[in-house]
Amino acid sequence: MAIKLAFVLFPNLTQLDFTGAVQVLSRIPGAETHVAAKTLAPVPTDCGFSIVPTTDFLTCPQADLICVPGGHGVEQALEDEDTIAFVAQQATAAKYASSVCTGALLLGAAGLLNGKKATTHWAYTSLLPLFGARHEDARVVRDGALITAGGVTAGIDFGFTVVAEIAGEAVARNIQLGLEYDPKPPFENGSPKIASPASVIKVSAGFENRVNILKSIIEKL
Repeated sequence: MAIKLAFVLFPNLTQLDFTGAVQVLSRIPGAETHVAAKTLAPVPTDCGFSIVPTTDFLTCPQADLICVPGGHGVEQALEDEDTIAFVAQQATAAKYASSVCTGALLLGAAGLLNGKKATTHWAYTSLLPLFGARHEDARVVRDGALITAGGVTAGIDFGFTVVAEIAGEAVARNIQLGLEYDPKPPFENGSPKIASPASVIKVSAGFENRVNILKSIIEKL
């Protein structure tokens, strides 16, 4: 089964938003993976290393699925006309438009969230209605051709969800086994719904300023 996958890169993205999803999706039999950025220069991530694109926005083939990761660089990407135009143009003809974490905000800037159910990292869900979206509390949310994932590690669950949709559950299960995806975290603290109140307060405070900055940017778009 031939399927073209396009992943969008922008400076200061969260690498696991991208790498978690692409590690799973690239294993679809016949998958053709394109990693697109404004130029072919290495794109810095939030982890101190860079990712090398395979194509730029002008030469990237039309994808069957476009996926947009998130990260601190979303603030600048929201105001980057080339990035938003690429997402919008690809999504027009793609079978699926998708995001991981705050990549959903770039889908919103491209006009893809209005009237849709969607999700993003738990700290930023209040921003989804600014694009006309309805937040749904789930790791992966699908509304027609739109598929959005929650924060960072949810991109892995998103990957398996999409593989099952495209290639069937048996293929998704086999990829899961091959990747030994059997998470048993040492702490039950990965969601505000189960985390300790003290942890929720502390971590939420760390996101507050950035949420306000993003809200200001979005309201000016």
